[in-house]
Amino acid sequence: MSIKEKIDNTKLPTHLAIIMDGNGRWAKQKGLLRTLGHESGTKSVKQTVENCARLGIKHLTLYAFSTENWNRPKLEVDTLMKLLISSLKKELKTLKENNIKLNAIGNLTNLPEKVQKELQEVIQKTSENSRMTLTLALSYGAREELIQAVKKISDKVKNNIISTHTIDESIINEHLYTHNLPDVDLVIRTSGEHRISNFLLWQIAYAEFYFTDVLWPDFSEEDLYKAIISYQSRERRFGKTSEQIS
Repeated sequence: MSIKEKIDNTKLPTHLAIIMDGNGRWAKQKGLLRTLGHESGTKSVKQTVENCARLGIKHLTLYAFSTENWNRPKLEVDTLMKLLISSLKKELKTLKENNIKLNAIGNLTNLPEKVQKELQEVIQKTSENSRMTLTLALSYGAREELIQAVKKISDKVKNNIISTHTIDESIINEHLYTHNLPDVDLVIRTSGEHRISNFLLWQIAYAEFYFTDVLWPDFSEEDLYKAIISYQSRERRFGKTSEQIS
């Protein structure tokens, strides 16, 4: 039996989120510039997106660029932005062929105008696709997302649009970048790091976590399957007892 055949298609995560880490270290290990690590990482992105779509995962969110990443060297940031533009142009055809809808979350107004334009164009051209929603977290930070949500809700309370007594989880969800997405079921982080790095803090409240030492450019189809099989072996109780679940 192949590793893919071990996957139970009835127990797939509805929403898979990936922290794609290790591009720079991958390049350093090979004596290459960090920018070449990012370029190599785009191949893993393409492969993972296509594999998730084929498996039947409905929502895939990739942590592509955080609010903190703006503090990296200018050359690296510029390279990442150019890679994003070229990847969007190049992969539009793939998204259409695979019936994948593109979505983006984060403080998108901080992105260069060329990136914003290309991003919105691909989002518009894939808006009717329904097989899978691919969400790119760009200029994204969970704390900033929560701050913005609090500000929006506060304004509505101030203007008597909503009452403080009606604020609950659904109200908060409505004001997050991810208001059109379900909660995350599984988070994968590559490169051996064991932290969240300000990613989807609200949405991962009951997510399962899978950490692998594999650097992102080396993340393969088999690595994806291993993560999903691990997820499927776990008992998700959501605060209940095993007896209640069974």
